[in-house]
Amino acid sequence: MPGPLTRRSLLKAGAAGGALALAGPLAAAGATDSAEPVAASPAPFALEEATIAELQAGLQSGAHTAVSLVEAYLSRIDELNHRGPALCAVIEVNPDAAALAAALDAERKEKGPRGPLHGIPILLKDNIGTADRTTTTAGSLALEGSIPARDAFVAARLRAAGAVLLGKANLSEWANFRSERSTSGWSSRGGQCRNPYALDRCPSGSSSGSAAAVAANLCAAALGSETDGSIVSPASRCGIVGLKPTVGLLSRAGILPISHNQDTAGPMTRTVADAAALLGALAGVDERDEATLASRGRAAADYTQFLDPDGLRGARIGVFHPASLDGDPWVEAVLREAIAVLKDRGAVVIDPVEIATAGKFGDAEREVLLYDFKADLNRYLAELGPAAPVHTLEEAIAFNEKHRDRVMPFFAQEIFLQAQAKGPLTDEAYKKALETCRRSSRTEGLDAVFAQHKLDALVASSGGPAWLIDLINSDTGTGGSSSFAAVSGYPNVTVPAGHAFGLPLGLSFMGLAWSEPKLIRYAYAFEQATKARKPPRFLPTAELIRRA
Repeated sequence: MPGPLTRRSLLKAGAAGGALALAGPLAAAGATDSAEPVAASPAPFALEEATIAELQAGLQSGAHTAVSLVEAYLSRIDELNHRGPALCAVIEVNPDAAALAAALDAERKEKGPRGPLHGIPILLKDNIGTADRTTTTAGSLALEGSIPARDAFVAARLRAAGAVLLGKANLSEWANFRSERSTSGWSSRGGQCRNPYALDRCPSGSSSGSAAAVAANLCAAALGSETDGSIVSPASRCGIVGLKPTVGLLSRAGILPISHNQDTAGPMTRTVADAAALLGALAGVDERDEATLASRGRAAADYTQFLDPDGLRGARIGVFHPASLDGDPWVEAVLREAIAVLKDRGAVVIDPVEIATAGKFGDAEREVLLYDFKADLNRYLAELGPAAPVHTLEEAIAFNEKHRDRVMPFFAQEIFLQAQAKGPLTDEAYKKALETCRRSSRTEGLDAVFAQHKLDALVASSGGPAWLIDLINSDTGTGGSSSFAAVSGYPNVTVPAGHAFGLPLGLSFMGLAWSEPKLIRYAYAFEQATKARKPPRFLPTAELIRRA
């Protein structure tokens, strides 16, 4: 999706009492707007902040089983998703999760583990296709009940690695590409996802549920997807690690698309080590996605080998100050502290680094995304079976209009209409906009500045503090730095860096294509030096009174 967005709905499930059903959507019919979020004090959770490595050690020792992990996370979802703080981070859970876990436990006893993800419960954003009993809808009622014929490539890779696909995470409907006045974290199937640090604040989007679920320990880890900011923005505002890989490192096959030029899936985790563990399982060449052909020989089988607590020493790091974050005192204070850490850990810091094309390709990016969305979505929808409610963008528009009261109670579908009006990808307007994007973001953008300053990485504040959910006035946003990495297709990793009034702030590490090993090394060293992540406390609002 193009940049951070948000709004307000605080939806609560009408049938929230009792045990969590193991099938069907968790969002719900009969949900109502709540003017004030409810303070919550969840029960102590035995797996709180547990890393993938720690969970795997427990599985190896017999302290855990895959079944016990699934049961623990399902219980946590039951407690926090539509009851208590009503996070609305999960749309539905996999009815077969416990059975899958039991089979993996039996396999472990007989053959040993497949690898570091064997038996680990992971949530997927609800635009990542799974050929099982969970649906894939991008949060939209227009795709309710839709099940693809085969897994998305990344879902299949997780299954092959032994992960348990726990369910689907809520998101900004259609990955925040339906309306210019949308609210991040709201979908017609999932309701309004809340930020677990302050329940009246937006989790950002579009991978809202993935970020909130990881932050709140509803899963061991999650997958999100990004077109522009949809991983790094919610990750930074929900206090977790978000890794947006080079476009082509992970296959997009089977993921509801916006743009084949910018889309990618990526890990959303509580630690850099967990993100590295996931990335190794996900990367690979896929004949269904020709962009992955360029990754041949460039992908690592194991990205955890690049975790080095002294990894910043000698690295040349540039500091970029995006105009959208100028003057934010909280962002500037955390960034100053982060720069001091980089220097203290031995990095050579060049501050500031100016990028000549900053702010000069937004209109071209929008044009490319509109064209791509029509072409790519029509291709995806055409491949769905006859049970799917819609098979073209035009049919989705008609469905939304027919069901306006349920699908469009707060914002409309201007972006859908603008995309539908676009012609084919052979149009000169499209080709010109695409050339502008590539030149401005790559050759005259990141490529140029990396060469000029001999940089290993570029850092920037990931964004400002989470804003208030507001369904009437839509997202207000608080700036961000995602666009250069997004439009160029280059990697971007955000790591918790600090807090303002109890709200998380992140630091982004950006690099050139295929530089994930470097970025993981630097992000891990920064994370280990700062230990900035703090678990959420599910406060009803931000801590506006400073304590001495």
